[in-house]
Amino acid sequence: MSQAMQILLSEQKASSLWGESSSLSALAESITIHQDDEGLMGIQSAARKIAGLGVKNVQLSGEGWTLEHQWHFHQGFVSPKHPDGIQYAELDTQQSKQLAARVASFNWVKKLINATPQDLAPMDLAQQVADHLSALAPDSINYNILSGDELLEKDYVGIHAVGRGSDRPPALLTLDFNPTGNDDAAVEVALVGKGITFDSGGYSIKGNDGMLYMKIDMGGAATVSGALALAIENGLNKRVKLFLCCAENLINGHAYKLGDVLKYRNGVSVEIANTDAEGRLVLADGLIDACATGAKTIIDAATLTGAAVVAVGTEYNAVMSMDKELTAKFLNFSELENEMHWALPLNKNHADSCPSDFADTRNSKPVKGGGAAGASNAAGFLSRFVSQHQGWLHIDLAAVSCDSATSHYAAGATGQGVRTIARLLLED
Repeated sequence: MSQAMQILLSEQKASSLWGESSSLSALAESITIHQDDEGLMGIQSAARKIAGLGVKNVQLSGEGWTLEHQWHFHQGFVSPKHPDGIQYAELDTQQSKQLAARVASFNWVKKLINATPQDLAPMDLAQQVADHLSALAPDSINYNILSGDELLEKDYVGIHAVGRGSDRPPALLTLDFNPTGNDDAAVEVALVGKGITFDSGGYSIKGNDGMLYMKIDMGGAATVSGALALAIENGLNKRVKLFLCCAENLINGHAYKLGDVLKYRNGVSVEIANTDAEGRLVLADGLIDACATGAKTIIDAATLTGAAVVAVGTEYNAVMSMDKELTAKFLNFSELENEMHWALPLNKNHADSCPSDFADTRNSKPVKGGGAAGASNAAGFLSRFVSQHQGWLHIDLAAVSCDSATSHYAAGATGQGVRTIARLLLED
């Protein structure tokens, strides 16, 4: 490793040589970050600038490096090509453990999301998550993976339909984290993640620009899994079940088609109006199982709609729920964890926004992007598969990844959402 550049913090403005608007000043062996009104995000932005100078190894030195300051520097400095290179400043023992757990969990989540679609098939995603979480709590975890035609035999029609066009079979991971030692313990939280390891759009095929980044379409599965990992590392003591709905949405002679009708285990029939609205089809299977656990709280996360990106941009995740108290709690936790989420509307009428002459509903409106209120309509579709709307919250992960570098993040996965979900899991 080359000699580390010393990184210092200062509350004073940069010297006139750099200009008063600069956030950095430098000497031969050190760079000083001059904190500004942007606060913690200013630290993250400064870290991006330092990485952009070609600096590969740094030592955070001097005063002022709190846990959050160091974390935001980490988020700005690392990239897929350089995921480490930081020597952290001294913290007390508890905070050092928290920082290490956060770095480990986020690095793992980002590695999953940034993996090439060739390297991460649906079964690979399910098994890697099961192995990682089992290693964190070997005495508290049991899991099962269904794949291929096993899914159809057990009526997981959504996951099977979306994944049957690929030579690599779809999979459902069901994982039970139960640290209580009591097999009859109540499930406090159920997590459901969309795990589309590559999304071509199916017969509603995407254009090249839209398909290029679709390795990230399993970001929901990675996000909820990373949140569970982070919570376990921080002493989670309640029972949580995890459901990952994994598939590749590809095209062959056996792929599901426009006009097909799927009949789900809960009796809801769905006409396929858009094979590129596949995420809600796989999540439906996971939500049915999550509800069957009797969990008090159900959280699903998915890179579900482009409409959410249009609504909130790529720095926020969109959240939707008919439970106002849960929404307020989640948004409060988001603020405490320095993550960015924004609520979009959802009510019971959104479930009826895609009528069908041949089934109970269509999976989308047959127009580009799902039409007006696309994010809320997608959540409304999901609400058909949730038996009790109180206690259920849906996250549309608009901020899961950056197509190219921004002032705050390198290109690739961000991990946005992991901390907030983990905070909810750890709530007493």
